[in-house]
Amino acid sequence: TIMPPVLLLLMLSGAIASLGQAMSREEKRRLRSQVVEMFDHAYQNYMDHAYPADELMPLTCRGRVRGLEPSRGDVDDALGKFSLTLIDTLDTLVLLNKTTEFEDAVRRVLSDVRLDNDIVVSVFETNIRVLGGLLGGHSMAVMLKDAGQHMQWYQDELLHMAKDIGLRLLPAFNTSSGLPYPRVNLKYGVRGPETRTGTETETCTACAGTMILEFAALSRFTGDPVFEAHARRAMDFLWEKRQRNSNLVGTTINIHNGEWVRRDSGVGAGIDSYYEYLLKAYILLGDDLFLQRFNIHYESIMKYISQPPLLLDVHIHKPLLPARTWMDSLLAFFPGLQVLKGDIRPAIETHEMLYQVTKKHNFLPEAFTTDFRVHWAQHPLRPEFAESTYFLYKATEDPYYLEAGRTILENLNRFARVPCGFAAMKDVRTGSHEDRMDSFFLAEMFKYLFLLFAESEDLPFDVEDYVFTTEAHLLPLSLSASSYSSFSEEELDDSNYDWTCPDTRLLFPDPSYPRNLREPIRSAVDKSCPRPSPNREPGIGRPPLRAQDFMANNPEHLELLRRMGVSLIHLKDGRVQLVQHATQAVSAVAAEDGVRFMQEMMELSSQQQKEQLPPRAVQIVSHPFFGRVVLTAGPAQFGTDLSKSSTGVRGFVTVAEPYSGCTAITNPKDVQGHIALLQRGQCMFAEKARHIQMAGAIGGIVIDDNEGSSSDTAPLFQMAGDGRSTEDITLPLLFLFHKEGNILLEALKEHKEVEVLLSDKAKDRETSPVEDSGPSEPDADTTLPEEEEDEEAEQVEGVEEKTDTNSDVREEPEGNTDSSNPSVDELLADWREDLEAFQQMEMDEL
Repeated sequence: TIMPPVLLLLMLSGAIASLGQAMSREEKRRLRSQVVEMFDHAYQNYMDHAYPADELMPLTCRGRVRGLEPSRGDVDDALGKFSLTLIDTLDTLVLLNKTTEFEDAVRRVLSDVRLDNDIVVSVFETNIRVLGGLLGGHSMAVMLKDAGQHMQWYQDELLHMAKDIGLRLLPAFNTSSGLPYPRVNLKYGVRGPETRTGTETETCTACAGTMILEFAALSRFTGDPVFEAHARRAMDFLWEKRQRNSNLVGTTINIHNGEWVRRDSGVGAGIDSYYEYLLKAYILLGDDLFLQRFNIHYESIMKYISQPPLLLDVHIHKPLLPARTWMDSLLAFFPGLQVLKGDIRPAIETHEMLYQVTKKHNFLPEAFTTDFRVHWAQHPLRPEFAESTYFLYKATEDPYYLEAGRTILENLNRFARVPCGFAAMKDVRTGSHEDRMDSFFLAEMFKYLFLLFAESEDLPFDVEDYVFTTEAHLLPLSLSASSYSSFSEEELDDSNYDWTCPDTRLLFPDPSYPRNLREPIRSAVDKSCPRPSPNREPGIGRPPLRAQDFMANNPEHLELLRRMGVSLIHLKDGRVQLVQHATQAVSAVAAEDGVRFMQEMMELSSQQQKEQLPPRAVQIVSHPFFGRVVLTAGPAQFGTDLSKSSTGVRGFVTVAEPYSGCTAITNPKDVQGHIALLQRGQCMFAEKARHIQMAGAIGGIVIDDNEGSSSDTAPLFQMAGDGRSTEDITLPLLFLFHKEGNILLEALKEHKEVEVLLSDKAKDRETSPVEDSGPSEPDADTTLPEEEEDEEAEQVEGVEEKTDTNSDVREEPEGNTDSSNPSVDELLADWREDLEAFQQMEMDEL
């Protein structure tokens, strides 16, 4: 008998270690049953402990009701007191063959859920979760009713609710651009500040560009074209505003004038589902225009953003320059989208990178660096990696992806499962939990995992007849047959594009080919992110604690130290000392981890001692700051030495053109007599200094272009010269990290004229030339976090290194704390509020 070719692979540890062996039907059945059991655990705990609340709080076994729990910022905009998790789960119940539970859930939604609540919600989240959930539920109800056994009583009630919520979202589109406001009041729409809506000026690209599937489906189900028309208009506007040279879109756009607010471009947070909906709108609606637009964008993504296996953000105006050095977990959907596009090779490569990062940290961290270390340690049980795993298995039938699915299942059960459901990971490094189980966990994760392990006879319908929304809701492809009129007169040029997906059996005739793509990536991740063998005891599968991640006030870190035989001693002078006794470790493997940790800590301490410099200060002295905002800056090896100046250099700031400062300044009239702001990169620091000095500047500030960098977490460094004499540079040049630099840029944006003092340390009102500067209290927004202040002393085999734990990165002004000027204090409070919002912006987007 000639056996059919199967893809060769190296099975994961714990599985049968043989090449080319497919997972047995019995093993797939066992894993499929495990998915259903896990779903039941999550769903039943929501129904028992949380319903009718929007979400389950799995650690405290109660529902999350907006307004009764502490605010989590933008994350709470998904909650609208409309039993969010139940609506989001409707079509998952049907897919998992829980028809009786589905029928009961639909009756509950119809009897209990109110949509006219006086509450402000996210237009984007409400669209994909609530409108999408109701439409997916309606599609399933109609399918079951047509089959003749269940839901015979159903009379389109979910569709009527869907139209109701659609009409409540529609006022958000009442803008000159057609881009929707990011938030709307369910009861009052968009009526200005009195309804806490209508005041926003910007939205994310994905927020505006992820409406077409749900709105078009609603139009075609109901026969009312108004919803599809508005969603198409928003998509058309985003397309028109793309950067014409790079054909990329930015992350955040002004909804009134269409200007890009954030010009970084990637395929993750803030943009992700815009690209997804272009391709899926073509699939669902049959409109070739969407495919053409997607293909043009995709070509640019592969040219500029895709650096297999990495996907790196770039600037839309200079796409050859990376915009940041880390990736966010939302981009994990992209290999799945590439499968739909038919571009399998880069999908395999990026997925393998994501899989290796998952195995290193048990879950995909919310953001991780290009060398695969943790950047943001949270993991809110996101399903995007499972989604891409399912699509790659569908495309290749490579059993490797079944093993990846097994890994996802095991990690969820080992690390996220709690008695009342599954809890989001607060820190993937320590395994700590957050009291949170988002509705998308039930809407998406269990759908994709069940489909991954399911045989065709296990499914109650053919999923090939449906398209998955970004929330994995099921919309029938039959909607494309509904009558509609095209809303664009744009000419199509299809000469450069294939209109069919490739056959993977022809694409990969050699069964070992996908494995050959994966193995170099695996070794690259292993090399960048070393980890001991999986049979280690102390962390029960967790990666060992790294020195750069250690925080002396984190009890979980202290427990990991204890297991490794490392003790922490608090010295009388405020310093801490680390000592390891290998005999006190819980095992030999743990003792080895401890030795490695101590070696890393010594290297880190030595490096910090070399790199630490006396910082300089950029003090904002103009109204309304009056010296209260002090930004920690790094000095240059050339130009005026501010440590030898008693007065410093004071002047108004202006942005140099070009911002890079790498060629002659084109706005010398603005720069003359001012302190010029410059962006890091593209040329030497000394070259920038010479250009602004020639334009008549009295000083310069270089702002880091690495998004997210901060003096809180990165050591200061001294800007070097360019290898030749720098005696001709006579002005001072200081360096600000991205976080501090943006505080200054935001101040300039808001107040037009901003005056600063460049000095070796912040001046108070008694020693500074700043007159009437008001209270000189420290600026809370630029103080180091408590856990960053301590540096450890280590002792290994008699070698001891100590660092001063009490040294701060800058000196704070002291003096009068009189607050007799209420107007100034009021302005400063507003400013601090803006700063907090700004600093949380990236995290909230995720």
